[in-house]
Amino acid sequence: VAHPPGYPTFTLLARLAMGLLPSLSPAHSVSLMCGLLGALASGALCFTVCRLSGPGPGALLAGGAFAVTRLTWQWSTVAEVFSLNNLFVGLLFSLIACFYNPGVRNRSLDASKRRKIAHLGALCCGLGLCNQHTMVLFVVPTALWVLVQLHSDGGLSLRLLVTLGVCFISGLVPYVYLPISSSLNTARWSWGDQTDLSGFLTHLLRREYGTFSLAKTESSVTMATMLKAQVDHWYADYPFLFCLVFYPAFYNGYGKVSGLFTTMLCVYMLFFAWRANLDISKPLLLGVVERFWLQSDAIAVVLAGLVLGGPKGGLMKRLGYRGLWRTSGWVVTVGVLAHMAHSNYRTCDQSRNDVVENFGRQILASMPRKAIVLTRGDLPGNTLRYLHYCRGVRPDVTLVDQEMMTYPWYVAKLRSHHPGVHFPGRWWDPVRSEEKGTFSLEHFLSNNTHRPVLACIGLTDGDPSWERSFTRWPLGVCDHLVPAHTHFHPEDWAHRTRNLYQWSQPHNSFHPGSWEHVANEEMWQARMKTAFFLYDLAEGMQGDGKARLYQLSYTLYKEIVEAYPVYPPNWDRNMALACERLLRSGPLGPGVAERLLSCGIKHFSLYLTKERQEPQAPAIRSAIAQLLQERERLRQNLVQGP
Repeated sequence: VAHPPGYPTFTLLARLAMGLLPSLSPAHSVSLMCGLLGALASGALCFTVCRLSGPGPGALLAGGAFAVTRLTWQWSTVAEVFSLNNLFVGLLFSLIACFYNPGVRNRSLDASKRRKIAHLGALCCGLGLCNQHTMVLFVVPTALWVLVQLHSDGGLSLRLLVTLGVCFISGLVPYVYLPISSSLNTARWSWGDQTDLSGFLTHLLRREYGTFSLAKTESSVTMATMLKAQVDHWYADYPFLFCLVFYPAFYNGYGKVSGLFTTMLCVYMLFFAWRANLDISKPLLLGVVERFWLQSDAIAVVLAGLVLGGPKGGLMKRLGYRGLWRTSGWVVTVGVLAHMAHSNYRTCDQSRNDVVENFGRQILASMPRKAIVLTRGDLPGNTLRYLHYCRGVRPDVTLVDQEMMTYPWYVAKLRSHHPGVHFPGRWWDPVRSEEKGTFSLEHFLSNNTHRPVLACIGLTDGDPSWERSFTRWPLGVCDHLVPAHTHFHPEDWAHRTRNLYQWSQPHNSFHPGSWEHVANEEMWQARMKTAFFLYDLAEGMQGDGKARLYQLSYTLYKEIVEAYPVYPPNWDRNMALACERLLRSGPLGPGVAERLLSCGIKHFSLYLTKERQEPQAPAIRSAIAQLLQERERLRQNLVQGP
């Protein structure tokens, strides 16, 4: 069972794709399926415009532009639910167009065919809601519109309402999969407990995320900011949407169906802008939000296609020169699509992108045997789970999700699948670990000292109990949690972690809103974690060991800074601090002291050049001035002699 609300339609189709393409990896086969679904969705939008305004450049523009725009392209080549949602949106629009039937080629649908289409639409709406709940913002207006049309035709009856309801409920049948899967409990990774009604409704209504919200937490982003971001997306990704300003001129040409599409667009944009509670000033979270704009994008391209097509050749009649207009329409459409495809290809071509896979494989390869890995966040959690469960990488390790461990259903499931992991309670409560049935992180670690325990990436805030009995040693992007009395050998640990990963991606080489950027940044920062750990350890020590740790930290920093021409800005700051601390740690020769002073000045200055918004810039400039004075005095003493 996938995360709330479960996505049973997509899950079942994904399993079918893996069964039909057994020679491919699971990710490859499901991504191919999503590409096919995305293509069908674009075709459905093309058909919608064809049905309403006739074949022509408008229909090609609607389907083609939706296909090659950045968002659609990106989310149709990954194993995600959005291409399937696009398909259901396209099918719904196609059925609306068939139901409306504006008299293309003087044909009309009789009442019987309208009822059949209404039943197909009800089934489509049910199936669509089994995939993504945002479909409800299209389903409700469509259902009301269809009922009004049937009533105005005199064809609405109690029997018809019942049969439409049956078709809609039939579309919801895939949700039966959730309690069946949860009861069998054969999946090593599954979300929630749907074996009873309460658990089923919790999952269906997304209570663990927040019903009608994208995330648990609230942000300060206003509705106006969210709407502006979507309009900016249209301006950047759909350069032809300016033609929508002409849409009111042809509004009546499409009758009541134009009112339906306009209502759906307004309802969706306003509701989503109201409930999208993520801080889109952060590129990664903007990437999460913008995927949901695809649903309103589908309406926008259909409306643009209708304007270009014109109701019954409306534009041609108004402007004259039919042949010239038709030719110009095709030329403009082909030109726009060619430009969009060319512009977006480089961004959307992921055929050589193995960054996240390499990220996960190298982390798993670095772990000690039979380790218990406490994952935190989507990047390590999803990446390591896929490689471990689906690809069979490192079958000896056990993955435990930190956030999921706060749910009783998760702990119960893991107990049955991983008897070698000891849970001292029903769930982990980072805040109230003394309550009945709960346990703290310290209790968990104390009950699993028979196996290495790693935290990847970091530990969840709110439970510092582990610090009483345990400490953590850096192991790449992870931390090795060990009993506090375990003796630490700095030189041995530095040697072990010095070349832990074979990472070749240049720093800052990916879009800030991508997971590749996050993975790359984590791997680059992992290179200096041991050096920073030794520096931090020295800060709390006294005696001879202090200078030894500062020296080792400085050596590690110097190695990595000199090894790469481009690196994270914080390396310069940390390198300068290591130089300064080593300088103060004890008596040094004049030559060594001068090199450390010059090194500190250089890297503090480089840091300020790279980080122009650094809030501590005045303090750093003061430190640079002090180091310059010390170096000048040292050089004068060397010139004057003893």
